Amino acid sequence: MSVYTTKEIMEIIPHRSPFLLIDTIEELEPGVRAVGKKCVSFNEPYFAGHFPGNPVMPGVLIIEAMAQVGAVALLGLEEWKGKTAYFAGISSARFKRKVLPGDILTLETKISRVKGPIGIGEAAAYVDGELAAKAELSFAVGE
Repeated sequence: MSVYTTKEIMEIIPHRSPFLLIDTIEELEPGVRAVGKKCVSFNEPYFAGHFPGNPVMPGVLIIEAMAQVGAVALLGLEEWKGKTAYFAGISSARFKRKVLPGDILTLETKISRVKGPIGIGEAAAYVDGELAAKAELSFAVGE
């Protein structure tokens, strides 16, 4: 059972289709960590061009999905409810396997540091327990 459905996620972060890249939040410790899921469908608009006849989810969108999970984790803190978590940086991004239509991405972001309105998270994406991508993500929380 999910902690948040897509509708509830949209009450926390401003992303909407086709750029809302998470379907559910499965686990949440506000300000500490969140785990989300993305069911990767062949009907995703980016597959028409990435790549015709060989659809692969773009790495940048995997990073964005991890960031959206991190934003939900940060904005779960009472003092940041109703604010926006903006992407402030990406470090040490690595891609370990392709993400294909039919895959279910499990996305986990752990918030490792918060100083003022800035948060740093360690993020990872998995398919069937196998690491697909990882990165350190920075967020700036604002209006």
